[in-house]
Amino acid sequence: MGIEIERKFLLHHEEWHQVIKPAGKNLRQGYIHNDPAKTIRVRIAEEKAWLTIKGITVGASRLEYEYEIPLAEAKELLDHFSEGELEKIRYEIDHQGKTWEVDVFSGDNDGLIVAEIELLAEDEDFECPPWINVEVTGDKRYYNASLTTYPYKDWED
Repeated sequence: MGIEIERKFLLHHEEWHQVIKPAGKNLRQGYIHNDPAKTIRVRIAEEKAWLTIKGITVGASRLEYEYEIPLAEAKELLDHFSEGELEKIRYEIDHQGKTWEVDVFSGDNDGLIVAEIELLAEDEDFECPPWINVEVTGDKRYYNASLTTYPYKDWED
């Protein structure tokens, strides 16, 4: 059984823009099934693709099963079955022995930047980089699946 334990954070934009970053990966992802209890996602990252099935989030944990699939099939699934899509650039930043995945969204979610860290346990200790601002782990608006139906551009300040 696959379990994902993930926490999400917003960034200090000014500090983030000063970080020396590795090359980012362009991601296109869409949802074949988008329900709070379960999602089925297709993601393309450059020349690779995955099918991911995720269960309901409890705390910072949820069931997750991910399988690499042929790129051509991923494109067909997104083109013909996706209920909603988003695009972003993902940067992987190492800090104090942990990898932070920082997503810089575009399109209808332009202006949103979210950092995620995967943990081995919900109570695992870790150090936040100086560009981390506020934790948003429990805020469903920041779930990628939610951003396809209620994009950042539609949020009220």
